[in-house]
Amino acid sequence: MTDHYAVFGNPVAQSKSPMIHGRFAALSGQDMAYDKIEAPLGGFADAVQRFRDAGGKGCNVTAPFKIDAFAIAGTATDDARLAGSANTLRFSDGAIEAHNSDGIGLTRDIQDNLHTPLAGKRILMLGAGGAVRGVLLPFLQAQPDELSLLNRTPDKAAALAEMMADYGMVTLCDPVECGGFDIVINGTSSSLTGSCPALPRGVFDGCALAYDLTYGKGLTPFLAAARDAGVPHVADGVGMLVEQAAESFRWWRGITPATGDLIADMTVPLV
Repeated sequence: MTDHYAVFGNPVAQSKSPMIHGRFAALSGQDMAYDKIEAPLGGFADAVQRFRDAGGKGCNVTAPFKIDAFAIAGTATDDARLAGSANTLRFSDGAIEAHNSDGIGLTRDIQDNLHTPLAGKRILMLGAGGAVRGVLLPFLQAQPDELSLLNRTPDKAAALAEMMADYGMVTLCDPVECGGFDIVINGTSSSLTGSCPALPRGVFDGCALAYDLTYGKGLTPFLAAARDAGVPHVADGVGMLVEQAAESFRWWRGITPATGDLIADMTVPLV
């Protein structure tokens, strides 16, 4: 019998999740179907309940419902709990379980696909919103030498660092001048509007990898600034997109699908 999954969002027409999970299912021989469901604003919980009642096994969740998804779950993984949001739900025995696969997807892309170990490295994350909050735990578990935050609202970054204190040290970067990082990651939404986040002097000094969580936009202003500063390797978030989907697939089906060919097919040249 075919198992049914879906992605919920509003809007959701642009989602690439059905294509990605369709490829995963074909590659791994899984009998499953995957749809897009646009839930009405204020009606996410009811839409999920209807999907469950119709036999749905699980779902992905995109904007603006990730916090709602966490709220309706009875149990949650540490990744979802610390993020305060979920992009993956699993339905079993009448219960809803929540997971956030973003951080796992990002660490896998950097370490496995871009061949850049995180252990012992100095890492700077720009931003302190939901995207950054969702990836900090897997990064700390990778045991970097330093994990630092820089946000236009320092108090928000400080609160996030304090929240992570039981899992590892997160420091704050000087907004005027800082450098010496091995990896600099843009976790702000700046690239969605074609702008560049405020960058301290020397932020790319010694940097080996600049990574933008935004994908499919080509050479974003952030990545262009990194390339102009001599950073030898720049990457956008397409690998994270595919890898976080692979983690959702593993959590549902118990199989980790191959991702390399799909990432290559979806990659937009950074020019």
